[in-house]
Amino acid sequence: GEAFRLALIQLQVSSVKSDNLTRACGLVREAAAQGAKIVCLPECFNSPYGTNYFPQYAEKIPGESTQKLSEVAKECSIYLIGGSIPEEDAGKLYNTCAVFGPDGTLLVKHRKLHLFDVDVPGKITFQESKTLSPGDSFSTFDTPYCRVGLGICYDLRFAELAQIYAQRGCQLLVYPGAFNLTTGPAHWELLQRGRAVDNQVYVATASPARDDKASYVAWGHSTVVTPWGEVLATAGTEEMIVYSDIDLKKLAEIRQQIPIFSQKRLDLYAVEAKKP
Repeated sequence: GEAFRLALIQLQVSSVKSDNLTRACGLVREAAAQGAKIVCLPECFNSPYGTNYFPQYAEKIPGESTQKLSEVAKECSIYLIGGSIPEEDAGKLYNTCAVFGPDGTLLVKHRKLHLFDVDVPGKITFQESKTLSPGDSFSTFDTPYCRVGLGICYDLRFAELAQIYAQRGCQLLVYPGAFNLTTGPAHWELLQRGRAVDNQVYVATASPARDDKASYVAWGHSTVVTPWGEVLATAGTEEMIVYSDIDLKKLAEIRQQIPIFSQKRLDLYAVEAKKP
């Protein structure tokens, strides 16, 4: 399969976990009915985003939320990238993305590697590390279409992660993420286009819909970018599903036309993985 349909679900997240799960699964079914083969939920889709919420909403994996994701992936026979949820494991909390295959199997679990600790005076101050621990492994999974690499939100700022994924044969990088009204307009699209062009890969991001009354207001604008750096599809701020047909022939053509991978000066520099 040279082309396949990707769907990004820009879910309006509320403070009621069961409601978030029900509506997320409903939108996954809708996306599958529209022919999507890979469907992605947003970061922190089952709980409000905030250090005070993480401990309260955290679950084990497998647990209630991931069980629902497994069931709907199997029912719809799709690859489901489960955005992220606060995960509890051995007394620690993680910001974790669980991916399920068309048979409902858990394929990979990505724990956010780079914690969002920033301070832009008068604009945004946030410290994920107050309650969360970082993951420490790379996360890829295979589909009949291509290999996919995963990051969560702040992971998008780190070019090295995307480079490792490209080295490992990923042709699509997916980042569930919730940028904010300061970093969103400045960097959200720029970073995606940068990762896409540098690595000649498709890049997709899934954000929650914007809720101006939330303690953390998400930017929205879930997006898909081509390996040429073009924005293929993007959402506004409201709840919606973004569809995009991913053409891997186009990716192959771009890599042929501008063959950066064979032109790298590995005698001068290298980005290398230090863990599996």
